Amino acid sequence: MERSLFRFIWQNSRKQQVLLLGLTVLSYPLGFMLYDIPKAIINRAIGGEGPPFSATFFGLDFVFDIAQIPFLLVLCFAFLGVVLLNNGLKFVINVLKGTLAEQLLRRMRYELYARVLRFPLPHFKRVSQGEVISMITGEAEQVGNFTAGAFADPAMLGGLWLVAMGFILIQNPFLGVAALALYPVQIIVIPRLQKRVSQLAKARLKEVRSMSEHIGESVAGVVEIHAHDTAQYELARFTDRLGRIYAIRLEIFRRKYTIKFLNNFMDRLAPFFFYLIGGVLVIQGNLTLGALIAVIAAHKDMAGPWKELLGWYQQRADAMVKYEQIVSQFSPDNMLDSASQFDEPEEDLVLSGELSLANVSLVDEDEVRRLANINLKESLNSHIAVVGHANSNKEYLAQVLARLALPSQGRVEIGGRDLASLPESVTGRRIAYVGTNTVLHSASVRDNLLYGLKHRPVKPATYSEADAGVRARELSAAVRTGNIGHDYRADWVDPMAAGAEDEAALFTRMVSVLEAVDLADDVYQLGLRSTIDPTARPDIANNVLQARAALRDRLSDEAYAGLVEPFDRETYNSNASVAENLMFGNPVGNGFDVERLAENSYVLQVLRDADLYDELLEMGRKVADTMTEIFADLPPGHEFFEQYSFISSDDLPAYQAVVTRADRDMEALNEEDKTMLLSLPFKLIPAQHRLGLADDEAFQNRLLKARGNCEVPLSSSMPKNTTPRRRCRIISCSAKSSLARRRRHRKSAR
Repeated sequence: MERSLFRFIWQNSRKQQVLLLGLTVLSYPLGFMLYDIPKAIINRAIGGEGPPFSATFFGLDFVFDIAQIPFLLVLCFAFLGVVLLNNGLKFVINVLKGTLAEQLLRRMRYELYARVLRFPLPHFKRVSQGEVISMITGEAEQVGNFTAGAFADPAMLGGLWLVAMGFILIQNPFLGVAALALYPVQIIVIPRLQKRVSQLAKARLKEVRSMSEHIGESVAGVVEIHAHDTAQYELARFTDRLGRIYAIRLEIFRRKYTIKFLNNFMDRLAPFFFYLIGGVLVIQGNLTLGALIAVIAAHKDMAGPWKELLGWYQQRADAMVKYEQIVSQFSPDNMLDSASQFDEPEEDLVLSGELSLANVSLVDEDEVRRLANINLKESLNSHIAVVGHANSNKEYLAQVLARLALPSQGRVEIGGRDLASLPESVTGRRIAYVGTNTVLHSASVRDNLLYGLKHRPVKPATYSEADAGVRARELSAAVRTGNIGHDYRADWVDPMAAGAEDEAALFTRMVSVLEAVDLADDVYQLGLRSTIDPTARPDIANNVLQARAALRDRLSDEAYAGLVEPFDRETYNSNASVAENLMFGNPVGNGFDVERLAENSYVLQVLRDADLYDELLEMGRKVADTMTEIFADLPPGHEFFEQYSFISSDDLPAYQAVVTRADRDMEALNEEDKTMLLSLPFKLIPAQHRLGLADDEAFQNRLLKARGNCEVPLSSSMPKNTTPRRRCRIISCSAKSSLARRRRHRKSAR
């Protein structure tokens, strides 16, 4: 990786940088015209005595034999045209800079990630996960933001400053000298102050990385912290780190604002000389008023580019520091060659013959000798067991044999070939390694199981005609920025590598592997508990529907009929709760969450229309009365709280108070009390709770009527996230075990 930031930028964006510099130079005459035309407007068009009127631009005289107002219009529209051209040019430059910055940032992140994949394994013990992540994400972004303007910004800002200064010198040398007088102080003093700010920024960056590492250690070792009561120690350690960062930041603030004070003071000091010297020159007739106004405007415009130029210098220093640190962290010794990850094996390459270790030694990252002078010759058809105690370093020998660690001394050969010279396309496909640490990717079980078969794209992805063009441009852009050109969405699984001819054979092979490692039942149960998207996997959805029909037929057998009570739209299910019977489905969002169903205005209105509101309120009072009486003397955590799961031990006192108020006067209860009581009967399951409530046939018939009312399309005033038709999934049957799971889920959610 290129160690100089500017060489990295130039090598990877030479053409774009030249284009930006060319456009920047093109903006210089437009910037000069923005000062010269207003001067001509004031001196010639407004203060002139023509016709004819004359104006001089870039040393050329232009004569206009027209009236004064038309001449003013010509100059004003000329000024407007220059403004449009100048801003249009800046727009193009800024768009190109933004595009270039993202391209260079993409290239840099890709290269850093590619180097992570080539780190020698011992290096991961030196660098923390959080440190690598922060460098690739946050620190690389800061460097990337600087890259596009590395050459164009100083040319643009310096050019604008020189254009303004040149205009002032042309109008009057004395005013030019006054404008230049204070800049040497800024050029000498401010960079010295800025150098110290950059050093402090580097120190702060190191401290922030250490803090990230500390946070990562605490997250990984939180069990140890709790087990050994070291929370206060870790807090004190973290406080110490925050204190060091705080002190560095304060010093940075003092120096940065000192620089800002000097800049602002000198910016305001120059107009003092302009008003003094320029005013005298105007009074004496040696300078026109328009020229003085244009000079003051030019100097005012000089302040912006100068400040941004100083800001660029600061960004340059920060970016170089960050880039140098990134390069040093991503350039460890003994890093794998990039060719080892891309070279394909020879067509006739077969690993056969002998495994040979000649004087193999391994020294780890801490300069500790893990293996010493190992010699071995054994046929590849042999079975070898390396036996040793926990600290015998046998795992290091396994890593050397799998080419995961390169020996510090000696040579490992397979069939006469040096193992270190073989590409990963050979070692990664022909040598299997199972370590002590298990890592699962954020993907499906299938993807994790087939991860070892994803070496190269096997079959291209299928796209529509429009999407194919878009994807082709995306992959082309990736290649232009140094990224890999393979399509991630292609089919990467190589069935032949698993000894299978097609997808069906591969699935059979997967099942046999799961059975061999005793995972088949676990994956089967995991699948039963999972959900699928029927649009993404219509084949599975259809199979499930067929299984549902087959299960319904099986349940018609007298031997199984009593185990499951199927859901029927026309009947009340006594093994489901009142809420489940009312909605006839499972809520997808929070709008119809069972715990808050009593607060849903739409549900309450449906209950009132079905004459169920008062009945459910009275039912809630009875449930609360019964539960408070049963639970009054029970300790928190008693099994009855889980069995009935109406009222938690924490809520018991509040319900006791509500029951007392309800016994005195039910009509006097406020809305909060009614909501508390109304939330209880929604959880009633007649077949389970046996409280003599919700099992009355008349009540159940009215609830079925309310269910039908729930399915009526809602008015447009109803919030979208509370629409039952969109928030409920219709389910076909409810087994007792699934109800138990839902109850446990509700309890854990609380």
